[in-house]
Amino acid sequence: MSKTFPKIGKAITMAAKEGGPDPVNNSKLRLAIQAAKAANMPKDNVEAAIKRASGKDAADIKEINYEGKGPHGVMIFVECATDNTNRSIANVKTYFNKSGGQILPNGALDFLFKRKAVVEFEIVPGMDVEEVELSLIDCGLEELEVEEGIAYAYADFTDFGTLTAGVEELGIEIKKAGLQRIPENPKTFTEEQMNDIEVLLDKLEDDEDVQAVFTDVD
Repeated sequence: MSKTFPKIGKAITMAAKEGGPDPVNNSKLRLAIQAAKAANMPKDNVEAAIKRASGKDAADIKEINYEGKGPHGVMIFVECATDNTNRSIANVKTYFNKSGGQILPNGALDFLFKRKAVVEFEIVPGMDVEEVELSLIDCGLEELEVEEGIAYAYADFTDFGTLTAGVEELGIEIKKAGLQRIPENPKTFTEEQMNDIEVLLDKLEDDEDVQAVFTDVD
């Protein structure tokens, strides 16, 4: 919780600053609050994060991305939200260097990842998946995958708000939604290689400034 709550709090603050403090009219904030509830984040923490959006602290939180090559050639995209960019880059560089990797110039991995809006929801009894799919096409849906009772709706990242609104209008409860970077050509690694890769990923994901980590692992 000591690591999860600050991450979610930053996401709430940034969403509120970007689209306003009313979750009814701000889908990004609504989903951030939903993530907070799923993590059992206290209501007071949520309200405090929303209030920070209109305070002087809000301007200090910046979104910044880092790209790098990890052990065994794995490509990693790191999304951060931080009030101290010097601290963030120093920490991220250290994680990569200690793993035998390196930070790459911004934009180096643009051609390796496609940015997509992804909305996850549960397939409940009586739900007509084909009908849902047809309804969401007008909301930007590009692909709908179903795996173990969970549906994954994909759209271009610019259609994030439209897609989430479309799912909600169908009366479907969203389990998770966000912007993801999906590898164009996923790579397979051995179990031994994955052990080395996961050491780096764990360090990155444990960092308070890191909001999300994406790789080209299959």
